[in-house]
Amino acid sequence: MIRPRTPRREQLGEFLASRRRAASRSALGLPQAARRGDIGLSREEVAALAGVSASWFTWLEQGRDIGVSRQVLGAVARVLQLSPAETDYVVRLAGPEEDSAAEEAERIPEHLQRLVDALGFPAFVVASDWAIVGWNAPYARLYAPIGSVDPADRNLLWLIYTDPRLRRMLPDWDQESRRFLAEFRAESGVRLGSDRHRALIDRLLTASDDFRTQWAEHAVERFASRRRVFLHPDDGRLEFEHHSLVPSDAPGLAVVMYVPV
Repeated sequence: MIRPRTPRREQLGEFLASRRRAASRSALGLPQAARRGDIGLSREEVAALAGVSASWFTWLEQGRDIGVSRQVLGAVARVLQLSPAETDYVVRLAGPEEDSAAEEAERIPEHLQRLVDALGFPAFVVASDWAIVGWNAPYARLYAPIGSVDPADRNLLWLIYTDPRLRRMLPDWDQESRRFLAEFRAESGVRLGSDRHRALIDRLLTASDDFRTQWAEHAVERFASRRRVFLHPDDGRLEFEHHSLVPSDAPGLAVVMYVPV
């Protein structure tokens, strides 16, 4: 009996297919394909190189809920030349459903809000679906609309793709948006079975052509602290170091901080 596909397994299949089509044949010592140029592998080639059956890999790529092991997934990841972040993403997608109870927080605890308020630089708190659940006065200075945004739209990923003001504040919006989306996928892609996460993606697929294009790229990247530049309408060019910390007593939330450079 074939079990129904889950959103996570569908994402896993789509991700593996995208990386299979982009794989370098020359890097694997394979001859150039007559019709595909020097990139892209067939399912049969991936299966042979990973030491699995072609039927098994086909089912995996089709999003079927079949048995997998970390060792076999590691072999597939090596053939597809996945990065450590992409390999971890694949393993998590193929693994058991995670307990999302702690990750569905919709409100910021009072003590965490006090911590954010005590910071002298822009800081805000996001839930697992990147809903912005708290912020301090310096962040409201940096992004003035935050207090007036409809709570249903007060989501970092939603605002990146739909708010023209925020888009104007980012000097390289195309690169920044792709980086954010790759990090979102690494962090939250495994939770697409959640109603909140699925609803966010469905809304963005309808609302933004840019999001549809970038979502189909299946980019995955771990968060890394980095320098950020904003072009503020009143304060001009502002530079920060971007950091993100997860409180030990609120693992479903993340404190995002912009430390002035």
